[in-house]
Amino acid sequence: MKKLTLAGCLLMAGLALKAQHEPYVKETDPQVLQKLEEWQNWKFGLMMHWGTYSQWGIVESWSLCPEDEGWTQRKPAGIPYYEYVQKYEALANTFNPVKFDPARWAAAAKKAGMKYMVFTTKHHDGFNMFDTRQSNYKITAPNVPFSKDPRADVTKATFEAFRKEGIRIGAYFSKPDWNVDSYWWRYFPPKDRNPSYDLAKYPERWKQFQQFTYNQIEELMTGYGKVDILWLDGGWVRPLSMQTKESLSWSKTPPQDQDINMPAIASMARKHQPGLIVVDRSVHGPYENYRTPEQQIPEKPLDYPWETCMTMGGSWSYVPDDQYKPVNTIIHNLVDIIAKGGNYLLNIGPGPDGTWHDEAYRKLDSIGAWMQVNGEAIYDTRSVAPYKSGKVCFSQKKDGTVYAIYLLEQGEAVPAEIRFSGFAPRKGAAMNVVGDKKKLSWKKVQNEIVVQLPAALAQSGRQHAVAIRIK
Repeated sequence: MKKLTLAGCLLMAGLALKAQHEPYVKETDPQVLQKLEEWQNWKFGLMMHWGTYSQWGIVESWSLCPEDEGWTQRKPAGIPYYEYVQKYEALANTFNPVKFDPARWAAAAKKAGMKYMVFTTKHHDGFNMFDTRQSNYKITAPNVPFSKDPRADVTKATFEAFRKEGIRIGAYFSKPDWNVDSYWWRYFPPKDRNPSYDLAKYPERWKQFQQFTYNQIEELMTGYGKVDILWLDGGWVRPLSMQTKESLSWSKTPPQDQDINMPAIASMARKHQPGLIVVDRSVHGPYENYRTPEQQIPEKPLDYPWETCMTMGGSWSYVPDDQYKPVNTIIHNLVDIIAKGGNYLLNIGPGPDGTWHDEAYRKLDSIGAWMQVNGEAIYDTRSVAPYKSGKVCFSQKKDGTVYAIYLLEQGEAVPAEIRFSGFAPRKGAAMNVVGDKKKLSWKKVQNEIVVQLPAALAQSGRQHAVAIRIK
Protein backbone atom coordinates (compact mmCIF):
# COMPACT_ATOMS: atom_id res chain seq x y z
CA MET A 1 0.00 0.00 0.00
CA LYS A 2 1.28 3.45 -0.86
CA LYS A 3 1.57 5.99 1.92
CA LEU A 4 0.10 9.43 1.47
CA THR A 5 2.38 12.41 2.01
CA LEU A 6 1.34 15.17 4.41
CA ALA A 7 0.35 17.26 1.37
CA GLY A 8 -1.69 14.36 0.06
CA CYS A 9 -3.43 13.94 3.40
CA LEU A 10 -4.24 17.66 3.51
CA LEU A 11 -5.58 17.48 -0.05
CA MET A 12 -7.82 14.54 0.84
CA ALA A 13 -9.05 16.32 3.96
CA GLY A 14 -9.82 19.42 1.91
CA LEU A 15 -11.71 17.41 -0.70
CA ALA A 16 -13.69 15.65 2.02
CA LEU A 17 -14.64 18.92 3.69
CA LYS A 18 -15.60 20.51 0.37
CA ALA A 19 -17.75 17.62 -0.85
CA GLN A 20 -19.36 16.99 2.52
CA HIS A 21 -21.09 20.35 2.29
CA GLU A 22 -22.12 20.07 -1.34
CA PRO A 23 -25.73 21.24 -1.61
CA TYR A 24 -28.37 19.46 -3.63
CA VAL A 25 -27.96 20.42 -7.27
CA LYS A 26 -31.34 21.11 -8.80
CA GLU A 27 -31.99 19.63 -12.24
CA THR A 28 -32.51 22.09 -15.11
CA ASP A 29 -33.89 19.79 -17.83
CA PRO A 30 -37.68 20.53 -17.96
CA GLN A 31 -38.51 16.93 -18.87
CA VAL A 32 -36.53 15.57 -15.92
CA LEU A 33 -38.12 18.11 -13.58
CA GLN A 34 -41.55 17.00 -14.77
CA LYS A 35 -40.64 13.34 -14.22
CA LEU A 36 -39.31 14.13 -10.74
CA GLU A 37 -42.61 15.83 -9.91
CA GLU A 38 -44.47 12.73 -11.09
CA TRP A 39 -42.10 10.49 -9.14
CA GLN A 40 -42.82 12.43 -5.95
CA ASN A 41 -46.50 11.60 -6.48
CA TRP A 42 -45.87 7.84 -6.75
CA LYS A 43 -44.70 7.54 -3.12
CA PHE A 44 -44.43 3.74 -2.88
CA GLY A 45 -42.19 1.43 -4.88
CA LEU A 46 -40.70 -2.05 -5.03
CA MET A 47 -37.01 -2.95 -5.14
CA MET A 48 -35.60 -6.42 -5.90
CA HIS A 49 -32.06 -7.68 -5.31
CA TRP A 50 -31.56 -10.92 -7.20
CA GLY A 51 -28.62 -12.87 -8.56
CA THR A 52 -26.72 -16.16 -8.39
CA TYR A 53 -25.97 -15.48 -4.71
CA SER A 54 -29.60 -16.34 -3.90
CA GLN A 55 -28.64 -20.02 -4.23
CA TRP A 56 -26.52 -19.75 -1.10
CA GLY A 57 -28.90 -17.42 0.73
CA ILE A 58 -26.05 -14.96 1.40
CA VAL A 59 -25.59 -11.23 1.19
CA GLU A 60 -25.43 -9.95 -2.39
CA SER A 61 -21.89 -9.69 -3.81
CA TRP A 62 -20.15 -8.50 -0.65
CA SER A 63 -18.59 -11.81 0.36
CA LEU A 64 -16.26 -11.31 -2.64
CA CYS A 65 -14.94 -8.08 -1.15
CA PRO A 66 -11.62 -8.59 0.71
CA GLU A 67 -12.53 -6.07 3.41
CA ASP A 68 -12.91 -7.45 6.93
CA GLU A 69 -16.40 -6.22 7.76
CA GLY A 70 -19.45 -7.93 9.21
CA TRP A 71 -21.26 -7.95 5.87
CA THR A 72 -18.28 -9.31 3.88
CA GLN A 73 -17.77 -12.59 5.74
CA ARG A 74 -17.45 -15.75 3.66
CA LYS A 75 -19.26 -18.98 4.41
CA PRO A 76 -17.97 -21.41 5.43
CA ALA A 77 -15.53 -19.36 7.48
CA GLY A 78 -11.85 -19.91 6.82
CA ILE A 79 -12.13 -20.87 3.14
CA PRO A 80 -9.17 -19.43 1.16
CA TYR A 81 -10.13 -16.31 -0.76
CA TYR A 82 -9.42 -17.43 -4.33
CA GLU A 83 -11.02 -20.81 -3.74
CA TYR A 84 -14.11 -18.96 -2.54
CA VAL A 85 -14.13 -16.71 -5.62
CA GLN A 86 -14.05 -19.78 -7.89
CA LYS A 87 -16.96 -21.37 -6.03
CA TYR A 88 -18.93 -18.11 -6.09
CA GLU A 89 -18.44 -17.57 -9.82
CA ALA A 90 -19.37 -21.22 -10.46
CA LEU A 91 -22.84 -20.45 -9.07
CA ALA A 92 -23.69 -19.30 -12.59
CA ASN A 93 -23.45 -22.94 -13.70
CA THR A 94 -26.37 -23.96 -11.47
CA PHE A 95 -28.58 -20.85 -11.58
CA ASN A 96 -31.93 -22.06 -12.85
CA PRO A 97 -34.93 -20.07 -11.51
CA VAL A 98 -37.54 -22.26 -13.21
CA LYS A 99 -40.43 -20.81 -11.16
CA PHE A 100 -39.67 -17.25 -12.30
CA ASP A 101 -43.05 -15.55 -12.65
CA PRO A 102 -42.70 -11.76 -13.00
CA ALA A 103 -46.41 -11.37 -13.80
CA ARG A 104 -47.24 -12.59 -10.29
CA TRP A 105 -44.71 -10.18 -8.78
CA ALA A 106 -46.17 -7.29 -10.77
CA ALA A 107 -49.77 -8.16 -9.84
CA ALA A 108 -48.84 -8.34 -6.14
CA ALA A 109 -46.99 -5.02 -6.31
CA LYS A 110 -49.90 -3.32 -8.03
CA LYS A 111 -52.36 -4.72 -5.48
CA ALA A 112 -50.15 -3.35 -2.70
CA GLY A 113 -50.35 0.11 -4.24
CA MET A 114 -46.78 0.29 -5.54
CA LYS A 115 -46.36 2.72 -8.42
CA TYR A 116 -42.77 2.05 -9.49
CA MET A 117 -40.06 -0.58 -9.24
CA VAL A 118 -36.25 -0.80 -9.25
CA PHE A 119 -34.69 -4.09 -10.38
CA THR A 120 -31.04 -5.13 -10.06
CA THR A 121 -29.78 -5.54 -13.61
CA LYS A 122 -26.24 -6.02 -12.23
CA HIS A 123 -24.80 -5.92 -8.71
CA HIS A 124 -21.16 -5.42 -7.70
CA ASP A 125 -20.23 -9.06 -8.37
CA GLY A 126 -20.66 -8.30 -12.09
CA PHE A 127 -23.19 -11.04 -12.86
CA ASN A 128 -25.55 -9.57 -15.43
CA MET A 129 -29.26 -10.26 -15.10
CA PHE A 130 -29.75 -9.00 -18.64
CA ASP A 131 -28.50 -10.04 -22.08
CA THR A 132 -25.46 -7.77 -22.31
CA ARG A 133 -23.05 -8.07 -25.21
CA GLN A 134 -20.17 -6.74 -23.12
CA SER A 135 -19.66 -9.80 -20.89
CA ASN A 136 -20.24 -13.56 -20.84
CA TYR A 137 -20.87 -13.49 -17.10
CA LYS A 138 -24.61 -13.25 -17.54
CA ILE A 139 -27.85 -15.15 -17.10
CA THR A 140 -28.18 -15.69 -20.86
CA ALA A 141 -24.71 -17.31 -21.21
CA PRO A 142 -24.73 -20.94 -22.48
CA ASN A 143 -23.27 -22.29 -19.21
CA VAL A 144 -26.26 -20.97 -17.22
CA PRO A 145 -29.09 -23.57 -17.18
CA PHE A 146 -31.79 -20.88 -17.34
CA SER A 147 -30.33 -19.55 -20.60
CA LYS A 148 -32.42 -22.19 -22.42
CA ASP A 149 -35.63 -20.68 -21.06
CA PRO A 150 -37.45 -18.23 -23.40
CA ARG A 151 -37.58 -15.80 -20.46
CA ALA A 152 -33.80 -16.03 -19.85
CA ASP A 153 -33.40 -12.25 -20.12
CA VAL A 154 -35.10 -11.80 -16.76
CA THR A 155 -34.63 -8.03 -16.79
CA LYS A 156 -36.61 -7.71 -20.02
CA ALA A 157 -39.33 -10.12 -18.81
CA THR A 158 -39.59 -8.32 -15.47
CA PHE A 159 -39.76 -4.84 -16.99
CA GLU A 160 -42.44 -5.97 -19.45
CA ALA A 161 -44.56 -7.60 -16.72
CA PHE A 162 -44.49 -4.53 -14.49
CA ARG A 163 -45.06 -2.16 -17.37
CA LYS A 164 -48.23 -4.10 -18.26
CA GLU A 165 -49.54 -3.36 -14.75
CA GLY A 166 -48.89 0.36 -15.20
CA ILE A 167 -45.90 0.33 -12.85
CA ARG A 168 -43.00 2.63 -13.75
CA ILE A 169 -39.59 1.09 -14.41
CA GLY A 170 -36.27 1.66 -12.64
CA ALA A 171 -33.00 -0.04 -13.56
CA TYR A 172 -30.54 -0.62 -10.72
CA PHE A 173 -26.99 -0.79 -12.10
CA SER A 174 -23.73 -1.22 -10.17
CA LYS A 175 -20.98 1.13 -11.31
CA PRO A 176 -18.19 -1.07 -9.88
CA ASP A 177 -17.84 -4.49 -11.51
CA TRP A 178 -15.78 -7.05 -9.61
CA ASN A 179 -15.74 -9.53 -12.48
CA VAL A 180 -14.33 -7.45 -15.30
CA ASP A 181 -10.55 -7.07 -15.79
CA SER A 182 -10.79 -3.33 -16.34
CA TYR A 183 -11.95 -2.88 -12.72
CA TRP A 184 -10.59 -5.82 -10.75
CA TRP A 185 -7.61 -6.70 -12.94
CA ARG A 186 -6.74 -10.26 -12.03
CA TYR A 187 -3.04 -9.56 -12.47
CA PHE A 188 -3.25 -7.81 -9.08
CA PRO A 189 -5.21 -9.06 -6.06
CA PRO A 190 -8.01 -6.76 -4.88
CA LYS A 191 -7.31 -5.08 -1.56
CA ASP A 192 -10.77 -3.63 -1.02
CA ARG A 193 -13.88 -2.69 -3.04
CA ASN A 194 -11.92 -0.33 -5.29
CA PRO A 195 -9.92 -1.06 -8.48
CA SER A 196 -7.09 -3.54 -7.97
CA TYR A 197 -4.64 -1.50 -10.03
CA ASP A 198 -3.23 2.03 -10.14
CA LEU A 199 -5.50 4.00 -12.49
CA ALA A 200 -2.87 6.69 -13.04
CA LYS A 201 -0.33 4.06 -14.06
CA TYR A 202 -2.72 2.17 -16.35
CA PRO A 203 -5.01 4.89 -17.77
CA GLU A 204 -5.92 2.89 -20.88
CA ARG A 205 -7.34 0.11 -18.74
CA TRP A 206 -9.56 2.62 -16.92
CA LYS A 207 -10.70 4.04 -20.27
CA GLN A 208 -11.75 0.51 -21.18
CA PHE A 209 -13.84 0.38 -18.01
CA GLN A 210 -15.43 3.75 -18.78
CA GLN A 211 -16.42 2.49 -22.24
CA PHE A 212 -17.61 -0.84 -20.83
CA THR A 213 -19.89 0.96 -18.36
CA TYR A 214 -21.18 3.36 -21.02
CA ASN A 215 -21.94 0.47 -23.38
CA GLN A 216 -23.82 -1.56 -20.78
CA ILE A 217 -25.98 1.36 -19.70
CA GLU A 218 -26.71 2.16 -23.35
CA GLU A 219 -27.90 -1.43 -23.82
CA LEU A 220 -30.34 -0.98 -20.93
CA MET A 221 -31.51 2.37 -22.29
CA THR A 222 -32.14 1.05 -25.83
CA GLY A 223 -33.21 -2.58 -25.57
CA TYR A 224 -35.59 -2.70 -22.60
CA GLY A 225 -38.48 -0.39 -23.38
CA LYS A 226 -39.42 2.74 -21.47
CA VAL A 227 -37.22 3.28 -18.41
CA ASP A 228 -38.05 6.00 -15.89
CA ILE A 229 -35.16 5.76 -13.41
CA LEU A 230 -31.48 4.87 -13.76
CA TRP A 231 -30.52 3.93 -10.19
CA LEU A 232 -26.72 3.76 -9.94
CA ASP A 233 -25.06 2.12 -6.93
CA GLY A 234 -21.45 1.92 -5.79
CA GLY A 235 -20.91 5.54 -4.79
CA TRP A 236 -17.16 5.13 -4.31
CA VAL A 237 -16.87 5.17 -8.11
CA ARG A 238 -16.63 8.92 -8.54
CA PRO A 239 -14.17 11.65 -9.50
CA LEU A 240 -11.47 12.31 -6.92
CA SER A 241 -12.66 15.91 -6.58
CA MET A 242 -16.07 14.65 -5.41
CA GLN A 243 -14.84 12.41 -2.60
CA THR A 244 -16.39 12.97 0.82
CA LYS A 245 -15.41 11.98 4.33
CA GLU A 246 -17.86 9.09 4.02
CA SER A 247 -16.64 7.83 0.65
CA LEU A 248 -13.00 8.13 1.71
CA SER A 249 -13.78 5.88 4.66
CA TRP A 250 -14.79 3.14 2.19
CA SER A 251 -11.24 2.84 0.86
CA LYS A 252 -8.51 0.81 2.58
CA THR A 253 -6.09 2.04 -0.09
CA PRO A 254 -5.28 5.59 -1.23
CA PRO A 255 -8.31 7.01 -3.12
CA GLN A 256 -8.14 7.13 -6.90
CA ASP A 257 -9.82 9.21 -9.57
CA GLN A 258 -12.64 6.79 -10.46
CA ASP A 259 -14.30 9.15 -12.92
CA ILE A 260 -16.59 7.14 -15.23
CA ASN A 261 -17.70 10.25 -17.16
CA MET A 262 -21.19 10.73 -15.80
CA PRO A 263 -21.89 13.71 -18.12
CA ALA A 264 -21.52 11.45 -21.16
CA ILE A 265 -23.52 8.60 -19.57
CA ALA A 266 -26.40 10.87 -18.50
CA SER A 267 -26.50 12.65 -21.87
CA MET A 268 -26.59 9.36 -23.75
CA ALA A 269 -29.18 7.83 -21.42
CA ARG A 270 -31.51 10.83 -21.73
CA LYS A 271 -31.10 10.92 -25.47
CA HIS A 272 -32.63 7.44 -25.54
CA GLN A 273 -34.95 8.00 -22.54
CA PRO A 274 -36.04 11.67 -22.44
CA GLY A 275 -36.84 12.87 -18.92
CA LEU A 276 -34.94 9.97 -17.32
CA ILE A 277 -34.33 10.38 -13.58
CA VAL A 278 -30.66 9.65 -12.83
CA VAL A 279 -29.73 8.64 -9.30
CA ASP A 280 -25.95 8.55 -8.86
CA ARG A 281 -26.24 7.47 -5.25
CA SER A 282 -24.33 9.46 -2.61
CA VAL A 283 -22.41 11.43 -5.26
CA HIS A 284 -23.78 14.88 -4.48
CA GLY A 285 -23.95 16.76 -7.74
CA PRO A 286 -25.94 17.19 -10.96
CA TYR A 287 -26.54 13.46 -11.47
CA GLU A 288 -28.12 12.75 -8.09
CA ASN A 289 -31.67 13.79 -8.97
CA TYR A 290 -32.89 12.41 -5.67
CA ARG A 291 -31.11 11.13 -2.56
CA THR A 292 -31.50 7.68 -1.06
CA PRO A 293 -31.15 7.26 2.71
CA GLU A 294 -30.66 3.51 3.18
CA GLN A 295 -32.50 1.53 5.86
CA GLN A 296 -33.40 4.73 7.70
CA ILE A 297 -35.98 7.50 7.78
CA PRO A 298 -34.83 11.11 8.24
CA GLU A 299 -35.88 12.79 11.45
CA LYS A 300 -37.51 15.69 9.62
CA PRO A 301 -38.50 16.76 6.09
CA LEU A 302 -35.66 17.36 3.65
CA ASP A 303 -35.58 20.25 1.19
CA TYR A 304 -34.81 18.06 -1.83
CA PRO A 305 -36.36 14.93 -3.40
CA TRP A 306 -35.52 11.77 -1.46
CA GLU A 307 -36.40 8.11 -1.11
CA THR A 308 -35.87 5.70 1.78
CA CYS A 309 -34.77 2.33 0.43
CA MET A 310 -35.44 -0.37 3.01
CA THR A 311 -35.75 -4.14 3.20
CA MET A 312 -39.04 -5.88 3.93
CA GLY A 313 -37.04 -8.58 5.70
CA GLY A 314 -33.63 -8.46 7.33
CA SER A 315 -31.60 -8.79 4.13
CA TRP A 316 -31.48 -7.16 0.70
CA SER A 317 -31.03 -10.56 -0.91
CA TYR A 318 -32.86 -13.84 -0.39
CA VAL A 319 -32.37 -15.60 2.96
CA PRO A 320 -34.21 -18.91 3.49
CA ASP A 321 -35.66 -18.06 6.92
CA ASP A 322 -35.74 -14.28 6.68
CA GLN A 323 -37.92 -12.44 9.19
CA TYR A 324 -40.25 -9.89 7.60
CA LYS A 325 -41.33 -6.63 9.17
CA PRO A 326 -44.91 -6.54 10.51
CA VAL A 327 -47.45 -4.89 8.21
CA ASN A 328 -48.06 -2.32 10.95
CA THR A 329 -44.40 -1.32 10.86
CA ILE A 330 -44.32 -1.08 7.06
CA ILE A 331 -47.45 1.10 6.91
CA HIS A 332 -46.19 3.32 9.73
CA ASN A 333 -42.89 3.70 7.86
CA LEU A 334 -44.77 4.65 4.70
CA VAL A 335 -46.89 7.25 6.51
CA ASP A 336 -43.86 8.68 8.32
CA ILE A 337 -41.89 8.94 5.07
CA ILE A 338 -44.60 10.60 2.99
CA ALA A 339 -45.36 13.02 5.86
CA LYS A 340 -41.73 14.13 5.58
CA GLY A 341 -41.98 14.48 1.79
CA GLY A 342 -40.19 11.30 0.74
CA ASN A 343 -40.83 8.09 -1.17
CA TYR A 344 -40.64 4.53 0.21
CA LEU A 345 -38.79 1.89 -1.83
CA LEU A 346 -39.41 -1.51 -0.21
CA ASN A 347 -37.10 -4.41 -1.12
CA ILE A 348 -37.99 -8.09 -1.58
CA GLY A 349 -35.30 -10.60 -2.57
CA PRO A 350 -36.42 -13.42 -4.91
CA GLY A 351 -35.12 -16.91 -4.17
CA PRO A 352 -32.99 -19.22 -6.34
CA ASP A 353 -36.06 -20.75 -8.01
CA GLY A 354 -37.41 -17.31 -8.94
CA THR A 355 -40.13 -17.02 -6.29
CA TRP A 356 -40.74 -14.80 -3.30
CA HIS A 357 -41.42 -16.13 0.17
CA ASP A 358 -45.17 -16.68 0.64
CA GLU A 359 -44.93 -14.28 3.56
CA ALA A 360 -43.96 -11.46 1.18
CA TYR A 361 -47.16 -11.96 -0.80
CA ARG A 362 -49.23 -11.98 2.40
CA LYS A 363 -47.62 -8.73 3.57
CA LEU A 364 -48.31 -7.04 0.23
CA ASP A 365 -51.93 -8.21 0.29
CA SER A 366 -52.44 -6.62 3.72
CA ILE A 367 -50.68 -3.42 2.70
CA GLY A 368 -52.89 -3.28 -0.39
CA ALA A 369 -56.06 -3.65 1.67
CA TRP A 370 -55.06 -0.62 3.74
CA MET A 371 -53.97 1.39 0.69
CA GLN A 372 -57.23 0.71 -1.12
CA VAL A 373 -59.04 2.63 1.63
CA ASN A 374 -56.42 5.21 2.59
CA GLY A 375 -54.38 5.72 -0.57
CA GLU A 376 -55.70 9.22 -1.22
CA ALA A 377 -53.86 10.39 1.92
CA ILE A 378 -50.61 8.96 0.51
CA TYR A 379 -50.45 9.59 -3.25
CA ASP A 380 -49.99 13.02 -4.85
CA THR A 381 -49.23 14.62 -1.48
CA ARG A 382 -46.44 16.75 -0.08
CA SER A 383 -45.11 17.51 3.37
CA VAL A 384 -46.95 20.10 5.46
CA ALA A 385 -45.92 21.61 8.78
CA PRO A 386 -45.67 20.36 11.44
CA TYR A 387 -45.53 16.97 9.56
CA LYS A 388 -46.08 15.10 12.84
CA SER A 389 -47.72 15.66 16.21
CA GLY A 390 -47.51 12.73 18.59
CA LYS A 391 -49.07 9.75 16.80
CA VAL A 392 -50.56 11.91 14.03
CA CYS A 393 -48.76 12.48 10.73
CA PHE A 394 -49.83 15.07 8.15
CA SER A 395 -49.86 15.20 4.36
CA GLN A 396 -51.31 17.74 1.94
CA LYS A 397 -52.74 17.75 -1.58
CA LYS A 398 -52.09 20.56 -4.04
CA ASP A 399 -55.68 21.77 -3.61
CA GLY A 400 -55.01 22.41 0.08
CA THR A 401 -56.73 19.32 1.47
CA VAL A 402 -54.83 18.12 4.53
CA TYR A 403 -54.81 14.59 5.94
CA ALA A 404 -54.21 13.83 9.60
CA ILE A 405 -53.15 10.17 9.78
CA TYR A 406 -53.38 8.59 13.23
CA LEU A 407 -50.95 5.68 13.72
CA LEU A 408 -52.57 2.75 15.49
CA GLU A 409 -50.41 0.47 17.58
CA GLN A 410 -50.61 -3.25 16.88
CA GLY A 411 -54.00 -4.41 18.19
CA GLU A 412 -55.12 -0.90 19.16
CA ALA A 413 -58.77 -0.06 18.46
CA VAL A 414 -59.65 3.25 16.85
CA PRO A 415 -59.94 5.72 19.76
CA ALA A 416 -62.98 7.86 20.52
CA GLU A 417 -60.98 11.00 19.82
CA ILE A 418 -57.63 12.05 18.51
CA ARG A 419 -55.66 15.15 19.40
CA PHE A 420 -52.96 17.02 17.59
CA SER A 421 -51.23 20.39 17.73
CA GLY A 422 -49.18 22.54 15.39
CA PHE A 423 -51.82 22.55 12.67
CA ALA A 424 -55.03 24.56 13.05
CA PRO A 425 -57.83 24.00 10.51
CA ARG A 426 -59.85 27.01 9.52
CA LYS A 427 -63.02 27.64 11.47
CA GLY A 428 -65.80 25.46 10.09
CA ALA A 429 -63.43 23.18 8.17
CA ALA A 430 -65.12 19.92 7.18
CA MET A 431 -63.56 16.68 8.44
CA ASN A 432 -64.31 13.05 7.75
CA VAL A 433 -62.53 9.74 8.00
CA VAL A 434 -61.21 8.61 4.63
CA GLY A 435 -63.48 5.81 3.50
CA ASP A 436 -66.41 7.14 5.56
CA LYS A 437 -68.60 10.08 4.47
CA LYS A 438 -69.90 10.94 7.95
CA LYS A 439 -68.91 14.45 9.02
CA LEU A 440 -66.79 14.59 12.17
CA SER A 441 -67.12 16.98 15.09
CA TRP A 442 -64.01 18.83 16.17
CA LYS A 443 -63.01 21.70 18.39
CA LYS A 444 -60.00 23.63 19.56
CA VAL A 445 -59.03 23.14 23.18
CA GLN A 446 -56.24 25.51 24.15
CA ASN A 447 -53.44 24.67 21.70
CA GLU A 448 -54.86 21.32 20.60
CA ILE A 449 -57.33 20.22 17.98
CA VAL A 450 -59.63 17.51 19.33
CA VAL A 451 -61.49 15.39 16.77
CA GLN A 452 -64.35 13.10 17.83
CA LEU A 453 -64.55 9.76 16.06
CA PRO A 454 -67.78 7.72 15.80
CA ALA A 455 -68.07 4.71 18.09
CA ALA A 456 -68.83 2.51 15.12
CA LEU A 457 -65.32 3.15 13.82
CA ALA A 458 -63.83 1.37 16.82
CA GLN A 459 -65.88 -1.70 15.88
CA SER A 460 -64.97 -1.54 12.22
CA GLY A 461 -61.80 -3.59 12.53
CA ARG A 462 -59.63 -0.85 11.05
CA GLN A 463 -55.93 -1.48 11.54
CA HIS A 464 -52.56 0.21 11.22
CA ALA A 465 -53.64 3.84 10.70
CA VAL A 466 -56.74 5.99 10.26
CA ALA A 467 -56.69 8.97 7.90
CA ILE A 468 -58.85 12.04 8.50
CA ARG A 469 -59.55 14.33 5.55
CA ILE A 470 -59.58 18.04 6.43
CA LYS A 471 -61.11 20.26 3.77
